This record gives sequence, structure tokens and C-alpha cells, in this order.
Amino acid sequence: ETAGVSGLTIEDTVLPTAFGATGESMISIAEFTGKLKAAVAARQDPSLVVIGRTNGLKLSGIPDTIERVKAAQDTGVDAIFLVGGTKRAEIEAVHKICRLPLILGGGTPELSDKQWLADHGVRIALQGHQPLYAAVKAVYDTLKHLREGGSTAALKDKVASEELLDIAMKQKDYKRWQSEYLK
Repeated sequence: ETAGVSGLTIEDTVLPTAFGATGESMISIAEFTGKLKAAVAARQDPSLVVIGRTNGLKLSGIPDTIERVKAAQDTGVDAIFLVGGTKRAEIEAVHKICRLPLILGGGTPELSDKQWLADHGVRIALQGHQPLYAAVKAVYDTLKHLREGGSTAALKDKVASEELLDIAMKQKDYKRWQSEYLK
């Protein structure tokens, strides 16, 4: 918070994972809610968003998730982050008992209807890491092409245009800042 973050999640996953452990595991509900209460109590700026993040749907099922969500929302957190939800029935079950906004991590075809998600309390639905994966593949393919003797001209339709680069790198703002501050 002191560094300027506007929100943070406190999760119920055992971290760090013990050496040699296989798979993920979760801390107790008591430890989870203790951490959430501590974060809420330590909040200095009322606009800081504190989010309780549970891996219950992924690791322990709907009944345990419902217990965790009920306990978490009573700590004063601002939202609940559900990791591992893949089915509408899971979201419906949590939405029935949760009065806080929901955040979903990941996405499945069954959970892709934005209106349905909104109607069931979901305010943020992360769509996975596809943009990063696409960027990694594009970098790999480009470097491979060049290493194998391909020309930069052959990449013309596979790279960002000058216009897109200007937008992505905020060139207009950058030039304005240069003229304002670097006289």
C-alpha cells in the first residue's frame, strides 16, 4: 500500500510450497481469515481494495469453497477471487451466499457469457494468459525466422505497424513530455 498499489489479494494457498511437495494445498479457514483481518486492519487508505482469494473450487470443491467465502466476506474484504471455477453451477452456488463482487481467474467456454457472469456477481473475469502466450510465440517465431536466414521484409505483415507502435508506446504523450520537461 505504501508503494502505491491500489489492490491486493490474500490467498489461501500454502506458500511457499514445501520442498518436495507435489500439488497445491490450502491453509486452514482460520489462518486464511486471520490474514484477511490483518490486511483489512492494516489498511491505511480506504480506497485500497483487499481481495480474499480462494483456491477452493480448484482444490476442495463447492462445500469447502462456500465455507471459505462466507468466512472471508465477514472479515471486511472488498471482493472474493475464485480460482479454478470452470462450471456455472460452481459460480451459482457461491453467488447465492456471497454479497461481495466476484473475480474469476481463468476462463472456460462454459463461463464465457459476460452477461451471465455479470448477473451472477462476477465483476472481473480474467481470461487466462493467452496474450502472453501469443507474444512468446510471436517472439520465438520471429527469432527463429531470422536465425534461419529469413529476411525482415518477409515479416512485414507479422509485426506491429508504426501506427500501432505509436499507440502502444504512447508516442504522442512521450513527445509532449519531452517538449515540456526536457528543454
